[in-house]
Amino acid sequence: MIIRCATTNSGKLREFRQAGSNAGIVVEPVANLSIVEVPDETGETFEANASLKALHYAAFTPDWLFVDDSGLEVDALLGAPGVYSARYAGENATDAANNELLIERLQGHQDRTGRFVCVIALAHAGKLVTTFRGEVEGRIIDAPRGSNGFGYDPLFYYAPFGCTFGEASADRKITVSHRGQALARMFDYLLTTGQVRQ
Repeated sequence: MIIRCATTNSGKLREFRQAGSNAGIVVEPVANLSIVEVPDETGETFEANASLKALHYAAFTPDWLFVDDSGLEVDALLGAPGVYSARYAGENATDAANNELLIERLQGHQDRTGRFVCVIALAHAGKLVTTFRGEVEGRIIDAPRGSNGFGYDPLFYYAPFGCTFGEASADRKITVSHRGQALARMFDYLLTTGQVRQ
């Protein structure tokens, strides 16, 4: 059975499909997503933004649909960039620009702790069903390392791996990442409640 997702982020779609494959579930984007108007992310939390996006895109498919809202929370920056992670350096900012700004704003801070957070909102028949949250703790380093992943992955050092998420393989990262956790919880919910079958 196919579960629809709503994202134009190629990195996220790759991880959605990988996690779905691991669970025996096919993940495909909402049809004609490129011509669907993008909703304003006006929520102040990941849960709020994921939920409003899920309700918006659920109108365009009769299938089960999920939407992810995720980002990086840095303790020394009082949780920033948080829900503004993708546009930290401005609207349509590149990953490189966001990373550069984060490094700049962390200069002089000894506390480099932070976490990736992902909230997935699941919708069906135009209604929000529930949300799933995943978090992973790490440390922000001074310069990007590794060309794998996307977003802030090259700056996010994960001690149990001894490397950044940018240096970790996709197969390894998905087993511990915030997005991997949230996806696993959603797929488990869908399978155990009988909403989908492998």
